[in-house]
Amino acid sequence: MNDAEPTPLPAVIPLFPLSGALLLPHGSLPLHVFEPRYVAMLNDASATDLVIGMIQPADPGDPSENPALYRVGCVGRITQESETSDGKRYFTLTGVSRFLLGEELPLHMGYRRSTVQYDRFAEDQGPQGKYEVETAPLLNAVQIYFGARGFAADWEAVRKMPGEALVNLLAMMCPFAPAEKQSLLEAETLIDRAQVLAALLSLDSQTHQTAALVQ
Repeated sequence: MNDAEPTPLPAVIPLFPLSGALLLPHGSLPLHVFEPRYVAMLNDASATDLVIGMIQPADPGDPSENPALYRVGCVGRITQESETSDGKRYFTLTGVSRFLLGEELPLHMGYRRSTVQYDRFAEDQGPQGKYEVETAPLLNAVQIYFGARGFAADWEAVRKMPGEALVNLLAMMCPFAPAEKQSLLEAETLIDRAQVLAALLSLDSQTHQTAALVQ
């Protein structure tokens, strides 16, 4: 196989539903599990293709054990893993591609699995940095956002980040609502995602500034 070709992804993947957690292609998401079903999921993934699909429940307030899910998630490969003395498992997923949810299969060891399709997101598996992103508007929006929320940042380091890495980092770390996280995930292209991100940052900043004025 040519080194430039993406590694094929499985048509059936384990699902890790987690509200507010966003994994993006080429992004890294640290996680930990302790529930038996997710420990089993991690064990199975570690023993096979290292693949886990991150996806959000469609309704964050749904208390059921297996809530309805959004149709789009992101599959990642386990790139780091460790275990603590109290049995908690820590691992890092590196995003590979978004997927469209297909037919959900019966539970396996308590965790969920589904068929998935990747065709709609074929560009996700391209090389990192393939697309240029205009970072100036995003940097302006994030500086205002951090100022409104009282966050600190190493701005020199932030300005040196490649566009895709900056978009991924901000989208994944900022405390947006689950629906807003999903809008970032479903943005068609990286450029679209950067625009959605800048809009969300600006809206949040305005909300915080308005709230500060009325207090």
